[in-house]
Amino acid sequence: MIKKLMLAMAALAASTGFAFAQVDVNKADAAALDGVKGVGPSMSKAIIDERGKGAFKDWADFQKRVKGVGEKRAAKLSQAGLQVNGQAKEGAPMAAPDDKAAAKPAKAAKGAKPADAKAEPAKTAG
Repeated sequence: MIKKLMLAMAALAASTGFAFAQVDVNKADAAALDGVKGVGPSMSKAIIDERGKGAFKDWADFQKRVKGVGEKRAAKLSQAGLQVNGQAKEGAPMAAPDDKAAAKPAKAAKGAKPADAKAEPAKTAG
C-alpha cells in the first residue's frame, strides 16, 4: 500500500514538471503552442501564420504582429512558458513549476499511517 502511494506521488511530481515546459514561438507547432496557458487554437494559428512571414525577432516584434497581445498578456504568456528566440519577456515574473502546491502543506491520504509508525505484522492463514 505504501509503495503504491509513493509511486503515485512520484508520478504526480514527474508529470507537473512537464506542464511548465518552455515553448518557443519560432519553433513550436500548433499543439505545443496550445499547451501554453492563455494560448488557444485561434492564437496558435495567428502565431503560425505570422511566423510564416518571418521569424519573430523579439517580444516587441511578437506583440506587434500577433493581434491581441499587449504588455499584460505578453507577460502572462511568458510566465506560462512562452518564449521568443529562447527569451522570456523582460520584466515578466517566472512562475515556479508548482507555486500553489508548494504553498500548501501536503495532506496525508485518508486512512494512511504516519511515516514513522511501525507496520503491522502480516497476518497468516491458519
